[in-house]
Order: sequence, then structure tokens, then C-alpha cells
Amino acid sequence: MSSDDPSHVPTNRDRREAVREKAQQVRAQQSRARAIRTASLSIAVVAVVAVAAVVVTWVVGSDASKPLASPTAASGDGFQVSAVTGMVAAAGTLDSAPTPAATETPEPAPDATAEPSPSPTDQAPVEIRVYVDYLAPGAADFQIANAQQLASWVDKDAATLTYYPVAMLTSKSNGTKYSLRAASAAACVGTHSPDEFFAFNHELLAKQPAVDSDGLDDTALADIAIASGAASPKIVRACIEEERYASWAKSATERALKEIPDTDGLALTGTPMVLVNGKAYVGALDDPAEFAQFVLTIGSDAYYKTPTPTPTDTSTPTPATTP
Repeated sequence: MSSDDPSHVPTNRDRREAVREKAQQVRAQQSRARAIRTASLSIAVVAVVAVAAVVVTWVVGSDASKPLASPTAASGDGFQVSAVTGMVAAAGTLDSAPTPAATETPEPAPDATAEPSPSPTDQAPVEIRVYVDYLAPGAADFQIANAQQLASWVDKDAATLTYYPVAMLTSKSNGTKYSLRAASAAACVGTHSPDEFFAFNHELLAKQPAVDSDGLDDTALADIAIASGAASPKIVRACIEEERYASWAKSATERALKEIPDTDGLALTGTPMVLVNGKAYVGALDDPAEFAQFVLTIGSDAYYKTPTPTPTDTSTPTPATTP
């Protein structure tokens, strides 16, 4: 049989049809591949969105179920010292203010009609407020120098003493936010163990870390609280290590920076800020005698401003003598 039979030779039309069919097959394969890729991408996007939605829902739900914690024991963002166990000193009372130096000029005899000078027992307790950042060196200086007389005044009901933990130096601890965490820890002790607040406050300042250091971690803060005699140690430790009142401390600081209540428009500008009956103390922070004199002066001013009834003359008149 001859191989030159024309019936076995494909025509041009057959060749074109074969090429067209092949091209359709290729296009069909490409279309299927694109569809698979698109479907896979869509599934991946939906999965990512679903996961993100779950995460957002969990976070929002957690925040909603966990309201901003505020220390119930705080009054106007401050913690009033209720006990000073172990800190009361025999010296440093209000009636130990400096006495004037003796002079050679004889003093006149006391005027019987003059108003008597006030004594500490005559005065109403002075109100002492201390705004304290636990990383501020001045706060440590003031506390260490004045702790004994502050404790004594509170013990003798000569003064009320309230500490206001603030966090002005939060950025000064290498990112650990020590000021904020220490203020939160103080709020934990003030809330769950108020009788030990003064001792814990004192220990935080006595063991104050350096500015621009990492500061103490939460476990160390809790250890100091327990060593200070904190009641309910497990509760106090959990509160401190969870930084339960950190948000409150931040808000309390912001409020003080705007305005301090019951003052003539004062605002927090640095710590410590010490107020006595609403008046800012601007003397030496490490001089307890100067601070005692300031407290006595403010207390005396308040005493003299309190109106007192005019005494009634109850003496019996002396009869006139007859010549």
C-alpha cells in the first residue's frame, strides 16, 4: 500500500481544528486553576477575619466583664493613716516646737487680759496631705526625716495624715512603669490592709530604687507588703502582682495634675507635695524641725481664726468706802 494515499494526509482545516481544540483545553485548565486559587484565597480571608472577630470579641468581652477597679478605701484618691503601730516616737510632738532664744531684756509681766497662746490640746487636729511618687527622691527625704513626728501626731490625735499615691515618674524606670506599679501596690495595701498602710508606705520610700533604674518588680513589692505585716497576705499579693489599681493610679495622677481639691486652685507640679490645712509646705523636706514649726504655725492660725465667746464679767463689785 502506498503511503502517498491522500486520504491519510490531514487537511489544513483539520489542523486548525486540532489547534483550536488544544487551546480550549489549555484555557479550561487555566480557568479551573484560577477558580481554585480564588476559592482558596477567599477561604483563607474568611478564616483570618473569623479569628480576628473571635479575638476582638474575647478582648471586648473581657474588658466589659472586668470594670475599672478603684480602691474602695480611698477617699478623694487618698488613704488616711488609721494606725501607726511601731512607728510612734516619744519625741517629735507638736508641743516640742523650737523655743525663742533667751535675751537679756527682761520680759514684761503677762497681761491678764491678753488671749492665751494655744496649746496642741486646744487646737483641732491639723490636716496633713502628702502627694507621693514612690520614685521621687524628695518623697523619700520627707518621709524618712518626718516619719516619727508624723506618727506621733497621728497617735496623739494632733493631726490627720493622708497619703495620695501618684505616678508622675512612670517613664523614669526603663519601661517597667515602676511609679505606676508602686502606686497601685500602695492602693492594694490601703484597701486590704489599711492598718499597715503607713508602714508599707514608709518601707517603699526607705527602699526606694534609683531614678532611671528598673525599680522593684511586682513580686518584690508584694514581699515588702507582707513583711510590713499586711493582713490577708494572699489577697494583698494577688492584688499587687495583678497591678489591679494601675489604671486608677494613672487617673488619680491626672486628676491631681488638673486641680487638688480644697485648695486655692493648687495643682500637682511635683512630689512630694505636702499640704497642711490646704497650704503648701515649701521648706526643707529633710528638716523635721522646720516642718514642725510650719505645722504649729498653721494650727495656731486656725486656732486664732476660730471665734471664741467674749467672757462675761462675773466678779463681785467692791463696795465704795465712806470717808
